[in-house]
Amino acid sequence: MNQEDIIQKTIQFVKEALVDAEGGHDWWHIYRVWQLAKTLAVSENASLFVVELGALLHDIADSKFHGGNEELGPEKARKFLSSLWVEDSVIAHVENIIMHISFKGGNETQGFKSPELDIVQDADRLDALGAIGIARTFNYGGFKNRELYNPYIKPNLNMTKEEYKNSTAPTLNHFYEKLLLLKDRMNTVTGQKMAEQRHRFMESYLDEFYKEWNGEV
Repeated sequence: MNQEDIIQKTIQFVKEALVDAEGGHDWWHIYRVWQLAKTLAVSENASLFVVELGALLHDIADSKFHGGNEELGPEKARKFLSSLWVEDSVIAHVENIIMHISFKGGNETQGFKSPELDIVQDADRLDALGAIGIARTFNYGGFKNRELYNPYIKPNLNMTKEEYKNSTAPTLNHFYEKLLLLKDRMNTVTGQKMAEQRHRFMESYLDEFYKEWNGEV
Protein backbone atom coordinates (compact mmCIF):
# COMPACT_ATOMS: atom_id res chain seq x y z
CA MET A 1 0.00 0.00 0.00
CA ASN A 2 1.44 3.39 -0.96
CA GLN A 3 1.65 6.39 1.35
CA GLU A 4 -1.30 8.23 -0.20
CA ASP A 5 -3.55 5.19 0.30
CA ILE A 6 -2.42 4.95 3.92
CA ILE A 7 -3.24 8.64 4.48
CA GLN A 8 -6.70 8.22 2.96
CA LYS A 9 -7.43 5.15 5.10
CA THR A 10 -6.21 7.05 8.15
CA ILE A 11 -8.56 9.94 7.39
CA GLN A 12 -11.51 7.53 7.21
CA PHE A 13 -10.43 5.78 10.42
CA VAL A 14 -10.20 9.07 12.33
CA LYS A 15 -13.52 10.36 11.00
CA GLU A 16 -15.27 7.21 12.19
CA ALA A 17 -13.49 7.18 15.57
CA LEU A 18 -14.39 10.80 16.35
CA VAL A 19 -17.92 10.89 14.96
CA ASP A 20 -19.45 11.81 18.37
CA ALA A 21 -16.48 13.75 19.78
CA GLU A 22 -16.73 17.04 21.69
CA GLY A 23 -16.78 19.93 19.21
CA GLY A 24 -13.33 21.24 20.04
CA HIS A 25 -11.69 17.84 19.60
CA ASP A 26 -13.64 16.40 16.68
CA TRP A 27 -12.72 15.57 13.08
CA TRP A 28 -12.66 19.25 12.15
CA HIS A 29 -10.01 19.95 14.80
CA ILE A 30 -7.98 17.12 13.30
CA TYR A 31 -8.56 18.49 9.81
CA ARG A 32 -7.32 21.98 10.77
CA VAL A 33 -4.24 20.59 12.53
CA TRP A 34 -3.51 18.36 9.53
CA GLN A 35 -3.73 21.31 7.12
CA LEU A 36 -1.64 23.55 9.38
CA ALA A 37 0.97 20.82 9.78
CA LYS A 38 1.33 20.45 6.02
CA THR A 39 1.76 24.22 5.72
CA LEU A 40 4.44 24.28 8.44
CA ALA A 41 6.24 21.27 6.97
CA VAL A 42 6.96 23.14 3.73
CA SER A 43 9.81 25.09 5.33
CA GLU A 44 11.08 22.31 7.62
CA ASN A 45 13.36 19.34 7.01
CA ALA A 46 10.94 16.62 8.05
CA SER A 47 9.13 13.53 6.80
CA LEU A 48 5.79 14.71 5.44
CA PHE A 49 4.40 11.18 5.76
CA VAL A 50 5.15 11.06 9.49
CA VAL A 51 3.87 14.62 9.93
CA GLU A 52 0.56 13.78 8.26
CA LEU A 53 0.05 10.57 10.21
CA GLY A 54 0.99 12.29 13.47
CA ALA A 55 -1.42 15.16 12.82
CA LEU A 56 -4.26 12.86 11.82
CA LEU A 57 -3.83 10.51 14.78
CA HIS A 58 -2.69 12.91 17.52
CA ASP A 59 -6.11 13.00 19.22
CA ILE A 60 -7.39 9.56 18.28
CA ALA A 61 -8.06 8.92 21.99
CA ASP A 62 -7.42 12.14 23.92
CA SER A 63 -6.74 11.17 27.53
CA LYS A 64 -9.08 13.81 28.97
CA PHE A 65 -12.02 12.02 27.36
CA HIS A 66 -10.82 8.56 28.42
CA GLY A 67 -10.37 8.79 32.17
CA GLY A 68 -6.87 10.23 31.95
CA ASN A 69 -5.51 7.18 30.10
CA GLU A 70 -2.47 8.47 28.19
CA GLU A 71 -1.61 5.07 26.71
CA LEU A 72 -4.85 4.48 24.80
CA GLY A 73 -4.11 6.93 21.98
CA PRO A 74 -0.69 5.48 21.09
CA GLU A 75 -2.10 1.94 21.39
CA LYS A 76 -4.98 2.67 19.00
CA ALA A 77 -2.61 4.33 16.55
CA ARG A 78 -0.17 1.42 16.64
CA LYS A 79 -2.91 -1.18 16.14
CA PHE A 80 -4.39 0.73 13.21
CA LEU A 81 -1.09 1.48 11.46
CA SER A 82 0.12 -2.08 12.00
CA SER A 83 -3.01 -3.32 10.22
CA LEU A 84 -1.84 -1.33 7.18
CA TRP A 85 1.68 -2.79 7.40
CA VAL A 86 3.27 0.60 8.06
CA GLU A 87 6.98 0.37 8.92
CA ASP A 88 7.71 -0.12 12.62
CA SER A 89 10.00 2.94 12.69
CA VAL A 90 7.18 5.14 11.37
CA ILE A 91 4.69 3.68 13.83
CA ALA A 92 7.06 4.29 16.75
CA HIS A 93 7.59 7.88 15.64
CA VAL A 94 3.84 8.51 15.40
CA GLU A 95 3.37 6.99 18.86
CA ASN A 96 5.98 9.38 20.25
CA ILE A 97 4.22 12.33 18.64
CA ILE A 98 0.93 11.32 20.26
CA MET A 99 2.56 10.77 23.66
CA HIS A 100 4.47 14.07 23.72
CA ILE A 101 2.34 16.55 21.81
CA SER A 102 0.13 17.80 24.63
CA PHE A 103 0.60 20.77 26.90
CA LYS A 104 0.58 19.20 30.37
CA GLY A 105 0.92 22.23 32.58
CA GLY A 106 3.53 24.90 33.11
CA ASN A 107 6.07 22.70 34.91
CA GLU A 108 6.01 19.66 32.65
CA THR A 109 9.07 18.97 30.49
CA GLN A 110 8.99 17.17 27.14
CA GLY A 111 10.90 13.91 26.92
CA PHE A 112 11.04 13.42 23.15
CA LYS A 113 11.98 15.74 20.28
CA SER A 114 11.91 15.49 16.50
CA PRO A 115 11.24 17.90 13.60
CA GLU A 116 7.99 16.03 12.92
CA LEU A 117 6.80 16.44 16.52
CA ASP A 118 7.78 20.12 16.42
CA ILE A 119 5.57 20.64 13.37
CA VAL A 120 2.53 18.72 14.62
CA GLN A 121 2.82 20.30 18.05
CA ASP A 122 2.92 23.79 16.55
CA ALA A 123 -0.11 23.00 14.39
CA ASP A 124 -2.05 21.69 17.37
CA ARG A 125 -1.11 24.73 19.46
CA LEU A 126 -2.07 27.13 16.68
CA ASP A 127 -5.56 25.61 16.70
CA ALA A 128 -5.73 26.49 20.41
CA LEU A 129 -5.07 30.16 19.60
CA GLY A 130 -6.95 32.97 17.88
CA ALA A 131 -10.64 32.99 17.03
CA ILE A 132 -10.94 29.23 16.76
CA GLY A 133 -8.96 28.75 19.95
CA ILE A 134 -11.40 30.99 21.81
CA ALA A 135 -14.38 29.11 20.38
CA ARG A 136 -12.85 25.75 21.32
CA THR A 137 -12.04 26.91 24.84
CA PHE A 138 -15.57 28.02 25.64
CA ASN A 139 -17.05 24.98 23.91
CA TYR A 140 -15.02 22.69 26.17
CA GLY A 141 -15.87 24.81 29.21
CA GLY A 142 -19.55 24.36 28.38
CA PHE A 143 -19.02 20.64 27.85
CA LYS A 144 -17.56 20.48 31.38
CA ASN A 145 -20.23 22.85 32.79
CA ARG A 146 -17.65 25.36 34.02
CA GLU A 147 -18.18 29.00 34.91
CA LEU A 148 -17.28 31.46 32.16
CA TYR A 149 -15.37 33.64 34.60
CA ASN A 150 -15.12 34.18 38.33
CA PRO A 151 -13.03 37.16 39.44
CA TYR A 152 -12.53 35.53 42.85
CA ILE A 153 -10.83 32.44 41.36
CA LYS A 154 -7.40 33.46 40.10
CA PRO A 155 -5.40 31.56 37.46
CA ASN A 156 -2.84 29.12 38.84
CA LEU A 157 0.41 29.36 36.88
CA ASN A 158 2.32 26.83 39.00
CA MET A 159 0.19 23.72 38.68
CA THR A 160 1.60 20.22 38.65
CA LYS A 161 0.64 17.89 35.82
CA GLU A 162 -2.06 16.29 37.97
CA GLU A 163 -3.45 19.64 39.11
CA TYR A 164 -3.63 20.78 35.50
CA LYS A 165 -5.43 17.60 34.43
CA ASN A 166 -7.95 17.82 37.29
CA SER A 167 -8.59 21.56 37.23
CA THR A 168 -12.22 22.71 37.34
CA ALA A 169 -11.43 26.43 37.19
CA PRO A 170 -13.54 28.90 35.18
CA THR A 171 -12.96 28.84 31.44
CA LEU A 172 -11.32 32.26 31.31
CA ASN A 173 -8.53 31.03 33.60
CA HIS A 174 -7.46 28.64 30.84
CA PHE A 175 -6.30 31.61 28.76
CA TYR A 176 -3.67 32.40 31.39
CA GLU A 177 -2.86 28.83 32.40
CA LYS A 178 -2.25 27.66 28.82
CA LEU A 179 -3.31 29.68 25.79
CA LEU A 180 -1.37 32.88 26.39
CA LEU A 181 1.75 30.81 27.16
CA LEU A 182 1.81 29.05 23.80
CA LYS A 183 3.21 31.91 21.71
CA ASP A 184 6.58 31.59 23.40
CA ARG A 185 6.60 27.79 23.11
CA MET A 186 6.36 27.43 19.35
CA ASN A 187 9.01 25.34 17.63
CA THR A 188 9.05 26.54 14.02
CA VAL A 189 9.64 30.02 12.61
CA THR A 190 6.41 29.94 10.62
CA GLY A 191 4.52 28.72 13.67
CA GLN A 192 5.94 31.56 15.75
CA LYS A 193 4.75 34.14 13.24
CA MET A 194 1.26 32.68 13.04
CA ALA A 195 1.06 32.40 16.82
CA GLU A 196 1.91 36.07 17.33
CA GLN A 197 -1.07 37.18 15.25
CA ARG A 198 -3.46 34.81 16.99
CA HIS A 199 -2.05 35.78 20.39
CA ARG A 200 -2.76 39.46 19.73
CA PHE A 201 -6.32 38.61 18.76
CA MET A 202 -6.85 36.81 22.07
CA GLU A 203 -5.45 39.74 24.02
CA SER A 204 -7.91 42.06 22.26
CA TYR A 205 -10.72 39.64 23.01
CA LEU A 206 -9.85 39.56 26.71
CA ASP A 207 -9.76 43.36 26.86
CA GLU A 208 -13.26 43.45 25.41
CA PHE A 209 -14.45 40.66 27.70
CA TYR A 210 -13.45 42.52 30.86
CA LYS A 211 -15.00 45.78 29.62
CA GLU A 212 -18.30 44.04 28.96
CA TRP A 213 -18.11 42.09 32.25
CA ASN A 214 -17.70 45.34 34.18
CA GLY A 215 -20.32 47.24 32.21
CA GLU A 216 -17.83 49.70 30.77
CA VAL A 217 -18.39 51.71 27.62
